[in-house]
Order: sequence, then structure tokens, then C-alpha cells
Amino acid sequence: MTNVSQIAQQAKQASVALALFGQTAKNQALLTIADSLESRVAEILQANEKDIEFAKAQGISAAIIDRLLLSESRLKAIADDVRNVASLPDPVGQVIDGGVLASGLKIERQRVPLGVILTIYEARPNVTIDVASLCLKTGNAVILRGGKETKFTNAVLVEVVQNALEKAGLPKLAVQAITDPDRALLLELLKLDRYIDMVIPRGGAGLHQFCKENSTIPVIVGGIGVCHLFVEKTADQEKALDVIVNAKTQRPSTCNTLETLLVDRAIAAEFLPKLVAKMKEVGVTLHCDALQKADGIEPLDQDKLRQEWLSLDLSVVLVDGLDAAVAHIREYGSQHSESILTSDYKLARQFVTQVDAAAVYINASTRFTDGAQFGLGAEVAVSTQKLHARGPMGLEALTTYKWVCEGDYLVRG
Repeated sequence: MTNVSQIAQQAKQASVALALFGQTAKNQALLTIADSLESRVAEILQANEKDIEFAKAQGISAAIIDRLLLSESRLKAIADDVRNVASLPDPVGQVIDGGVLASGLKIERQRVPLGVILTIYEARPNVTIDVASLCLKTGNAVILRGGKETKFTNAVLVEVVQNALEKAGLPKLAVQAITDPDRALLLELLKLDRYIDMVIPRGGAGLHQFCKENSTIPVIVGGIGVCHLFVEKTADQEKALDVIVNAKTQRPSTCNTLETLLVDRAIAAEFLPKLVAKMKEVGVTLHCDALQKADGIEPLDQDKLRQEWLSLDLSVVLVDGLDAAVAHIREYGSQHSESILTSDYKLARQFVTQVDAAAVYINASTRFTDGAQFGLGAEVAVSTQKLHARGPMGLEALTTYKWVCEGDYLVRG
């Protein structure tokens, strides 16, 4: 049986050892990981194929299978993300601020690793590498607990990472995986606050709720993306259609995909026919009470307004201007990514001020909410909470700080 307490203790010891290594050794390990992903592509894809077959046999949805699926091009993109992380400045040791106090005490606020990160995720083999690379760069040890859907793929990916660590002379157990799907083990892990410093769930609302309710360790909440796009009456309608297509269809199963389109009622008669034609062209089913039921048009499902579609479906709601759009987002949004399309800059700034979300866009697709797209390298998660980190979590989000105080045998007067 898997001894999770021992794994957590080993991770803690590895995090202490890892803190002694500089960025040269860490970057060498990262570059070795990237090269190994490309050199072992056939082996990784073979393992992934086993996971896909298992998922299909279990009747898992097409959206989840898309997240699970690896291809040569997806692996190349993952390897490139790792190289990008290696090229980024190392935040560890960075002095945030400081100075010399009137007492003569020199004080600095310095970035340090968090320690040990536990990441729990479902059907996302890319998370294995993204999280491992970001944790390694920032001197954190990580325990990876993937879903049963990723069992074979993760086994190979973790071996790739551990071999790279050994080659670079870094502690191999800085990256460990728990492949046993027993939920009792997860419950035990979530109580090991003596060894684990942060929990980052990557999955559906149920997983996030489970972690929040059962963990004695701080949990980063996020990743659920009920994203909206508001087409304001002054928007360029032709350009708006291109943004909608991108936000909805580029990759429907992601958390930054558009789920509900808000249309200013003032332009509905002119804009909706164009929208219907464009969505039919790209295979998107509209759910809208303002349109007659027809091929590719269904009634609005109120329950779905609070959920991710994760498919080529789009809710469409008519609103009376900006205030109504903001009110709808406040009621139904998940504080992930929200966008306005408009030619009125004053209204755009009002939207930014009033909408409560990790990322707010003016005249752009919500699909940009991503660590790599934001220039952070890979991301460990997208946080929709407000404490510690918000939005795509890159390197700095995996650090905390300590006050380093220096005197000359100084005593307090």
C-alpha cells in the first residue's frame, strides 16, 4: 500500500536539499526534461494511447478525453514550455524591497520557495510537466496526484523528470507521483500540513469543493471558467464574430473558453442573424430564448448559465446595456475571465472597474488567460481567488517571502 506520509516526508527533505541549488543546476535539469520528452515521444504516446483506450471504455466524455490526449505536436509544445521556463529569470533570492531602519537594522524582504506543493488533477498529463517544471525552477518539491485516467502516461512522464533530476545532481524525490486512485489516500494527504505547504487542485468544481472541505493545508481555488463576452452596441460586429469564434471554438474543453455570450439588446435585431450564420458555419449550437428553435438553435438552459459547457455549445443572453451585462456576470460568472467588445473606451474602463474576475479583457478573446500567453512560462493553475495569487500562476506565485534582518550585534533599545 502507498505510504503517503512517507512520500510527504521525503518531499519535505527534498525541498530542503533543493533550496541549496542555484539556477544553473535547476535550468540544466529543465533542459534535460525538455530533450527527454522529445526523444521518448514514441514511448510517451504509446502509454497515452493506453490511457485513452481505458477512458473510452469507461465512457468518459469527449471533452475530458481531449484534455487527456497527447500528440506529437502537443508534446513538442509542452517541451517548448519547459525550455521557456528554463529561460525565465529565477525569482528565488530576489529582494522585493528593504532598507536600513533608524535602529541600524538592515532589513530585506526576500523571495523564497513555498516548500512542498501537492497538485491534484484530472485527465491532464500536461499538468504533470507544467507543474514539475515550475516547482523545480522555484526550488519547490512537488507531489503529483493525477487521476486514474492518466495512470500510464504519468508513470512515463514522472520517470522522465526524475531521471533528469538525477542527471543534474538534484534530489530525485523533489518530484513524486501517487498513482493509487484510492480516495482515502487523498484524504490522508490533505491532512499532512506538517509536510505540505500548499494544495493546488486542477479539475472540476467537485474536486475543488472536496479539497476545500477536507484540507488542513491552504488550497488554491480556481480553474472553473464560466467565461462571458459582452458585445456592446458600439462594437465592430464583423470583428466581434471573429473573436467569438476564437473564444468558443479554438479549444472548447479549456477553462478560458467562452461559455455565455451577452449581446446588447440595442443591436440584437442586426447582430443575431450574423451570429447564427457564423456559428452554423463553425458547428456551434446556440442556446437562446430570443431565437426561434431550429437546426443549431436550442432554448436557453438556465442551469447551464452557472456551468462550463466544455463543448461546442454557447449560451446567448440579451442584456440592456453595460449595467445589465455586469450584473449578469456578477450573478453567473466564476471570476475567471470576462471580456467586452466595444468602441467606447469609457465604457470599456467602466467594465474593467466593475467586473470582478482574475482577467478582464477589452476587445480580445478570453483564450489568452494562460501562463504561457501571459509570458509566465507554463502555469501551475489559474487562480480565481484573491489571496496569495490570482489568475495564471507562474513562477512568482510559487514563492513566498521571508524578512532577512542583519545587524552588528544589534539589540533593541
